[in-house]
Amino acid sequence: MARKPRLGWRLLFRTALTLSFRDARAGELTTLWVAVVLAVAALTSVAFVADRMHAGLDREARQMLGGDLRIRADHPIDPALLAEARVRGLRIASTAEFPSMATGPSASGSASEAIGAASMSAATEPMDPTAATEPPPSRLVAVKSVSENYPLRGTVTLAPAPNAPASADYDAQRGPAAGTVWVDAPLLDALNAKVGGAVQLGTRTLRITAVIVREPDRGFSFINFSPRVMMAASDLASTGLIGRGSRVTYRALLAGPDLAQADAFGAWARQTIDRDGIRGTTVETLQAGQPQLRQTLDRADHFLRLVALLTSLLCAVAIALAAQRFARRHVDGCAVLRCLGASERLLRGVFLIELAGLGLAASVVGGLLGLAGHAVLLHWLGGLIRVSLPWPSMWPLLQGVVAALVLLLGFGLPALYPLTRVPPVRVLRRDGAGLAGVFASDAERAAGQSGWRAAWHRVYALRGYAIGLLLYGGLLIWAAGALRLGLIVAAGFLIGVGGFALCGRGLLRLLAVWARKPGALGFGWRYAVASLERRSAASTLQITALGVALMCLLLLSMTRSDLIAGWRQSTPADAPNRFVIDIQPDQAAEVAQRLTASGIAASPPAPMIRGRLTARDGKPVSPDQFADTRVKRLVDREFNLSYRMTLPDDNRLEAGAWYGPTGSPKPQISIEAGLARDLGIHLNDMLTFDVAGQSITAPVTSIRRLDWGTMQVNFFVLMPPDALRDFPATFITSFHLRPDQQSALDGMVRAMPSLTIIDTAALLAQIQRMLDQVIAAVQFLFLFTLAAGAVVLYAALAGTRDERAHESALLRALGASRRQVQAVQWTEFVVVGVMAGAMAAIGAEAVGWTLAVRVFSFAFTLNPMLLLTGIVAGLVCAVAGGWWSLRSVLRRPVLVTLRGG
Repeated sequence: MARKPRLGWRLLFRTALTLSFRDARAGELTTLWVAVVLAVAALTSVAFVADRMHAGLDREARQMLGGDLRIRADHPIDPALLAEARVRGLRIASTAEFPSMATGPSASGSASEAIGAASMSAATEPMDPTAATEPPPSRLVAVKSVSENYPLRGTVTLAPAPNAPASADYDAQRGPAAGTVWVDAPLLDALNAKVGGAVQLGTRTLRITAVIVREPDRGFSFINFSPRVMMAASDLASTGLIGRGSRVTYRALLAGPDLAQADAFGAWARQTIDRDGIRGTTVETLQAGQPQLRQTLDRADHFLRLVALLTSLLCAVAIALAAQRFARRHVDGCAVLRCLGASERLLRGVFLIELAGLGLAASVVGGLLGLAGHAVLLHWLGGLIRVSLPWPSMWPLLQGVVAALVLLLGFGLPALYPLTRVPPVRVLRRDGAGLAGVFASDAERAAGQSGWRAAWHRVYALRGYAIGLLLYGGLLIWAAGALRLGLIVAAGFLIGVGGFALCGRGLLRLLAVWARKPGALGFGWRYAVASLERRSAASTLQITALGVALMCLLLLSMTRSDLIAGWRQSTPADAPNRFVIDIQPDQAAEVAQRLTASGIAASPPAPMIRGRLTARDGKPVSPDQFADTRVKRLVDREFNLSYRMTLPDDNRLEAGAWYGPTGSPKPQISIEAGLARDLGIHLNDMLTFDVAGQSITAPVTSIRRLDWGTMQVNFFVLMPPDALRDFPATFITSFHLRPDQQSALDGMVRAMPSLTIIDTAALLAQIQRMLDQVIAAVQFLFLFTLAAGAVVLYAALAGTRDERAHESALLRALGASRRQVQAVQWTEFVVVGVMAGAMAAIGAEAVGWTLAVRVFSFAFTLNPMLLLTGIVAGLVCAVAGGWWSLRSVLRRPVLVTLRGG
């Protein structure tokens, strides 16, 4: 028995290199090359950013904690936990953080006196409120009191002055000395103060001795958007800022001889907290350090990954289209090779090597573009990343190589596989069947069969694409970094593509039926519609590809303008921009009187009682009962309760009945709808709250929907006054402050320094700046998506270029004029552009509505101009792309085109 000759690897590689160079010179690989480069560049640019951010956060996690681990609580930390830490040999440092108002020296001339008095070693005298003719400036600050040995890991970097050179920076050896503070540089300008000058916190005047350059364990919360004032823990009590109802976050930083010792204590502390039911206390470890920062960066990372995945999806479509055209143009060449003795195995190896080499080369170029692009992304995201970042690893480059190979082998190779079975007789019998004849050979196997066997053979012919889709689905999940995100992106894309394809196919059929009616359309329109219907698969693919690309662009434009404008419009122009909290009961009347006298229209001070939900229907409530991390934190902290008899104007009942003003004054609860949904609370549930060690139990009698966009004072839980009047409470009010009324507010804070005024305008501005940073990064990354859309458009139109050229030549040979042929071509492009643009606009509106209502929670207004914009954009893209891909068709002689030259 003769042995089957072995395939010569030297011959295989030589043939593959020869064909690759020939195809590259002929421009046959250009579209495939560009699509792979764009996909790799988009994916690696985001992967490089994620790799560096996560590596930087992991490397500096201990410094960001200030220790090996820390205990966080919303009340003084249980002494038993700290005692056990000392027994285990751990070092302990303590911090306390809270918002407060800082007051600077007056600008009237008494500033020098205040500064001079404060320059003494321990200035402890309270400021004289009559020392200045004008109220001194005051600003909301993030106060942080620290023990002398703070921090245990990392260092606080200080500067002697705000504008001092970097060489003058130095590391603090201990916390601030008694009677002194360290501040952020922006606070000096806000208070007209300087290093060596004075700042008032509560009833204390403290001396500013340094400017904070870097604080290792600074959190990422709304409070910390305010300038930092760091003071000694020994000075905290004398300021009078900590009172009943004050919102303070206490932390104990712990460090041991080795990390294992600290981890062992952390495990014991968590068990003790759960066993003893110590509410409001959590253990923050090395891996869970800075959860707010990680959450924010993860959200930005996922947002960028979505755009990168979308780019790669468009590139996958472009690769599939370009590979189909490549295969059609190589049918005759493969037939010649078969006549010369090339086997199916040889041709498969040649195409495999050609695509693999193209993928490796494109991944290198795309990886270099991604490396440069990630630097731009880091520039835009610099405000979110506050740690020094190490150089990236090689992992993103590996991801780029895998992505290139999966894209080419998954979507390109299946289109080339039928070329390996082109019959040699194709050289002599050029019947125009092309690849259709090759695919027919698989169908012939089903001849004479029926049912599931015939169906199986038809599916088997497309097995390459099925494997490619599975591989690409795995790539999406890997690139997304999360199973859920990858599945959502893949499923959403398939649904969108499927919907566009069905709509496009249906519209073409309807248009074809209408065009067949006598006198319905002229020759150009009738023949163009007939051509689109005859090439229904290719036409539907063109419409779908162009529609998806345009929908992405329209959605980005709408997100940048309409959705953000809707978010801004959800808050009225005269909405409250100041909140006054920590108003003591004996100060409520005076605060209202001062605001009224200054012409400030404020809501009446409302009582605010801090209570913790402990039971529902007699069963204990704990964070462990909920899977969502946000809900866990919600249950673990204290809620803001309040009492009143009238339903607030910006509240509306969703279920139940309001208890007042004519209802029963007995204890009952009106709860906010979102909180009720998150916690699974329904009408008539019996809720128990612990307020300062006292319990109160009441049924839920109504569920309210709040309009948070009004920025008015609102509460999650309301009760009748008789139910909560005897519990300890502070008061809160809100109002809209004009710039010319700031001095009146400064005077009130000077008279009552325990008040805390939150400037929501500054917070919203900070949120907007963060949003602008992410949007700018997305816009840069979307340049890859735009380029990918252009490649899809070109590949879709070029895919039918040869057929269009052949049809045009036939029309001209049969006597059609150049103008008539041109009219047919332009009509086809117009139909494709209008359909794609209209569907893209409708799809963008649908997605925009979903984002507005389901994510951003504000009213969505349909934009009628978006449909027109989509149609115009579709026309421009289709006509421009069609002209570019078919610009030489009419110039070519008819005989040359019909001969296939």
